[in-house]
Amino acid sequence: MNNKLLWSPSKSTKDASNINAFIKYIEEKYNLDFNSNFTSFYNWTIKESEIFWNETWNFLNIIGDKSSNIIDYNEIFYKTKFFSKAKINFAENLLTKNNNEIAICSLKENGKKEKISWSDLNKKVSKLSYYLKNLDINVGERVCAYVPNTIETVISFLATAKNGYIWSSCSPDFGIQGVVDRFKQIEPKVLVTCDYYFYNGKRIDILNRIPEILKLIPSIKEVIVFTYEDNISNSNYSDFDKILKDSDEDHYFEKFNFDHPIYILYSSGTTGIPKCIVHGSGNALIEQKKELFIHCDIKKGDRVFYFTTTGWMMWNWQIAALSCGASIFLYDGSPFYPAKDILIKYCEDEEFSLFGVGAKYIDFLKNEKFNAANFNLEKLKTITSTGSPLVSESFEYVYENIKKDVHLSSISGGTDVVGCLVIGNNMQNVYAGEIQGPSLGINIDIFDDDGKKVTKGNKGELVVKNPFPSMPVKFWNDQDESKIRSAYFEKYENIWHHADYIEETENKGFIIHGRSDATLKPGGVRIGTAEIYRQVESFDQINEALVVGQNFNDDIRIVLFLKMKDNEILNENLIKDIKLKIKSNCSPRHVPTIILDCPDIPRTKSGKIVEIAVRKILNKEEIKNIEALANPEALNYFKNLNL
Repeated sequence: MNNKLLWSPSKSTKDASNINAFIKYIEEKYNLDFNSNFTSFYNWTIKESEIFWNETWNFLNIIGDKSSNIIDYNEIFYKTKFFSKAKINFAENLLTKNNNEIAICSLKENGKKEKISWSDLNKKVSKLSYYLKNLDINVGERVCAYVPNTIETVISFLATAKNGYIWSSCSPDFGIQGVVDRFKQIEPKVLVTCDYYFYNGKRIDILNRIPEILKLIPSIKEVIVFTYEDNISNSNYSDFDKILKDSDEDHYFEKFNFDHPIYILYSSGTTGIPKCIVHGSGNALIEQKKELFIHCDIKKGDRVFYFTTTGWMMWNWQIAALSCGASIFLYDGSPFYPAKDILIKYCEDEEFSLFGVGAKYIDFLKNEKFNAANFNLEKLKTITSTGSPLVSESFEYVYENIKKDVHLSSISGGTDVVGCLVIGNNMQNVYAGEIQGPSLGINIDIFDDDGKKVTKGNKGELVVKNPFPSMPVKFWNDQDESKIRSAYFEKYENIWHHADYIEETENKGFIIHGRSDATLKPGGVRIGTAEIYRQVESFDQINEALVVGQNFNDDIRIVLFLKMKDNEILNENLIKDIKLKIKSNCSPRHVPTIILDCPDIPRTKSGKIVEIAVRKILNKEEIKNIEALANPEALNYFKNLNL
């Protein structure tokens, strides 16, 4: 293991940090002394959970009526409630400033840059809020968005949240099937979309997909369209700019229950259509603001960037930085077009405080031997990396080629918690390949398959032992609660099983070795096997399919195996057609790197295909429970492959 020390916070960095201010606040109020030790403070936040979350609300200046109920414990993990009598408005907590400073900046790969001030942001949110209130939408009904990452998208989300509607977004690289699989389940009343967008220099139309989407999702009664550039929309749908020009303003922020749903995110769709994960407004806000303000040291006036699409939970996470009084910086397009340094140049030009990317972005720059020596990154305090594990060599690359004096914070959590379970902080050292520590107030541990704590240095399952605010409020259409139980509580009784394979290091940091389930994650993007199966098995020539992720060049590549029907042959034309269909109906990220035919698909005695066994074979790992297979001889083909 490479545990090379790469960065230590200076005394001035520690002293000026928000986390140090929080620790001092707690020490003075409760006559405690943590001796500036993060681990001691973390242990206290677990032991004194009720005091911790109460004081987190106070320290973060959450706007709302807190009331006296901090935690209402229930013997069932996910039924424990936080701030059960509190009332807040999510949007009000993000629109804390109303001046001429920049609130949001947007850069598109075609070079178009736009900025909006806090005062204009407030005004436009209030106008769209007014318009939506005059439609036939009730509190708790859904507004969905099939949109690129732009200022208009943020305005739409904030107006939706302000009115107590539930937001759900999907990036435009999803095909019609992927959109319908997600949005149809939640029966939205309104669809927000755009006319087109650019990716990798290519203009891609969105509007031509809308009629088919509307046909398949009849609940949508209103379509609002904004333009990607400064041209006039010629669609028959409601025009976003005209709405903002003609509508009155509504400045009233109605307060809703702490756990009132704020947005619906989606599982990867491994075992069927994606599950709809519902997050509460206060639940998401207090966790995300804690991570941004305390762990990532975001201060008022800072400039926060994350490279994300609107279909990834990091979009939701970045938007919450507005609650810290920080400006957010958006990018829409390929991170390497028109040049591989486009995001680094953006960072220099706009003087980012925090530069957030996926681990694979850093790996790409490393493989390209890119050096940022000619860029002025003086204002950059923090680089965050997530999506997949950041390997030791990539940690070292950042310090050698991007910036020497920077807090490199590898973070990990997910859609399920709309935040992090393990994250960085400004109190501890950064070691190559290691996430610094746990997220405050979240009682994580590492278990073996029998539910016993593993010893330090050994790998196991990441679990959370006590309830925490940002667990889902519920799953949509889950009246018997079977979906939420099967997602997190099947492996260990009343313990949250996060399905990450992880180990704790001697430095009290963590190394994540990947997902412990069958979810595919190329480039850090969660992809469910069922989404690929639905496309592949529609081909008449194919009997059945199996898809797995194989470790390759510090990433995951998708390998698709096909059992062909009698007398059918897998040829180059069919492979081309399969890839095109997956790309069109799912997304480019779903397209397999390798497609092969195989004689048989291994399955359990109950008939389920066994993805994990094949994945383990390809990754040279030990296979367990072969006796559970109905046809274990089918594994011989995969064992003899040399991929």
